[in-house]
Amino acid sequence: MNTLASPNHATGFTGWLSRAEAWLDDKGKGAWIAAMVLAFILFWPLGLALLAYMIWSKKMTCSSHRRSGFGRFHASRPTGNSAFDAYKAETLERLEREQENFEAFLQRLRDARDKAEFDQFMEDRARAAQSDRDHDAPKEA
Repeated sequence: MNTLASPNHATGFTGWLSRAEAWLDDKGKGAWIAAMVLAFILFWPLGLALLAYMIWSKKMTCSSHRRSGFGRFHASRPTGNSAFDAYKAETLERLEREQENFEAFLQRLRDARDKAEFDQFMEDRARAAQSDRDHDAPKEA
């Protein structure tokens, strides 16, 4: 077996970094934060580099949210409680009806605004045409 292919037995600077990263991962977020603060105290560019790495590699995201599915919408999945599932279905249907009514209301508002703008345009156009006719008409003295 090739020992260089295994990340646990890598040698040199990259092997040391891999072991340090694994050690910090085992210790958790607190260790990453402590390492970053210590790096800022010792040599600020190193702290900045560590902060950038933590953000880029998503070391600071909440892993419990990813495992539990928190933040995802699971409205169609039944809970096993028939009363709650019925209530949930009724509430979702009511919300869909309200959304459709609201969208229809917004469409009526847009239509009314468009009509008012068009009517204003036609009035302005008629006024401009009338003033052109009055301006072009021969003047009687």
